Amino acid sequence: MQEDRDGVATGSNAQAVAQSASADRALAERPSVSIRLRIGVIMALSFLLTAGVTVAWVVSIQELGSSQLLLEHVNRYVFELEQARRFEKNYLLYQTNLDDALSHVEAAHGLLAGVRDDLAKHESDRTMTRIETNLEAYEGLLTKLSVTNARTAAPAAEDRAQLEHDLRKTGARAVEDASALMDGERMRVHTMVHTSKIAAVAGLILGLLVLSVLAGNLARQILSPLGRFVTYTQRIADGDYSPILPVRRFKDEFSDLALAINRMLGQIKGHQAQLTRTSRMAAVGTLTAGVAHELNNPLNNISLTTEAILEGYDDYSKPEKLKMLQEVLTQVERASGTVRNLLDFTRVEKPVFVTVALDETARECARLVANEALLANVEIRTEIPADFPRVRGNPRDLQQVFLNLFLNAIQAMPKGGTISVRGTEAGPNEILVDVVDTGVGIPEQNLASIFDPFFTTKEVGVGTGLGLAVTYGIVQKHLGRLAVDSEVGVGTTFSVHLPRADRTEPPDAESLGA
Repeated sequence: MQEDRDGVATGSNAQAVAQSASADRALAERPSVSIRLRIGVIMALSFLLTAGVTVAWVVSIQELGSSQLLLEHVNRYVFELEQARRFEKNYLLYQTNLDDALSHVEAAHGLLAGVRDDLAKHESDRTMTRIETNLEAYEGLLTKLSVTNARTAAPAAEDRAQLEHDLRKTGARAVEDASALMDGERMRVHTMVHTSKIAAVAGLILGLLVLSVLAGNLARQILSPLGRFVTYTQRIADGDYSPILPVRRFKDEFSDLALAINRMLGQIKGHQAQLTRTSRMAAVGTLTAGVAHELNNPLNNISLTTEAILEGYDDYSKPEKLKMLQEVLTQVERASGTVRNLLDFTRVEKPVFVTVALDETARECARLVANEALLANVEIRTEIPADFPRVRGNPRDLQQVFLNLFLNAIQAMPKGGTISVRGTEAGPNEILVDVVDTGVGIPEQNLASIFDPFFTTKEVGVGTGLGLAVTYGIVQKHLGRLAVDSEVGVGTTFSVHLPRADRTEPPDAESLGA
């Protein structure tokens, strides 16, 4: 018997370990992309984006500075030409300051030569050639006028008038070219400033957009697993201890968390199985008094009858001897039945879900605790109709549920009372079985804790605090729920809600942590 139990337990544990190991391998064998790495990549991308925008802005500022410097040189060039024209007019009017005009033209020529390469980037070769030609022509006319003025003999009036006319005309063209050049550079600087503003705003918007996308993606990659793990914890709280399987194609810190939870689930399954066995043994200990009483009566009758036969063997007739032996046989069968019922309850079997008739299960449990109820002066009334809808479950586990509720009710009625078991249909897909006692009731402050392991208000040695916790877990494994309603001094009602067998799929024993 013990070897069979160990074999069943070992097989069940081996299957659970294999399932958990398979899930752990699937979680661990994926390529690793840690959250730390993803945060680092996002930070690097953000840094590169910021650095790129900064470099672009610095280059733009440098170009703007160069354009402003070029504009200053062009402005000085224009100023020198205007000064030369002013001194030119003084000379033509007052015959003075011609050398000053020549010096300003030479300064303008030097300025133009210094920025010609920069201007050539913006102006066409034809424009630059025209500007340089007009400037050289103007300088040449000033020089010619200076040389003519230095001669002893004065030039003819017509030649001098023509020279002055050409000088004015060429000087005007040179100033016009310089002014146009300065206007173009001013417009270019204005355009660059405007473009820089647009680029700055566009860069800010692009940066915010990229950062929002990256941050949203990272938040989704963190919050989505957190949401799944909240679902996992709710599933575990509901009694579903199936291991967590991989969802994504890579692993990260959440995968390590899933592995840890899977290991925790394996330990919970082992502890739950141990808790169930402990509760079952506690129930067996509670039944010992009733079983001993049930065994003592037939054994005492067997002893008395056997002594009577031995003492008066020759005095009894054959029919009397046969009657007395038949009484011995009846008492032996009575004791054997009691032992058989106890062994049936303590037998360990592989958890298998089949169709179960709760009316038969309740009556079997009532018979099993009949002696305990008799000693406590408690009457058990089973009021579940024979045509009551059936459920799918493990017969031994459901027997454990009703046995725990019956024993709990008997212990709650120290002066005797009545236990009523009533079955009703709670809905189209659910049945309800109420176990009602007329005991002392449960104080309101204890109702929230009665399903906690090892919580008990009974005296030491009377209860272990495991029966209701195990009962609650078994009902949850059968996709049902257990509720309680109690009033001190009136009694307690435990309501077992279970899905109907003809309306639900059978639960998988391993996935339910059985």
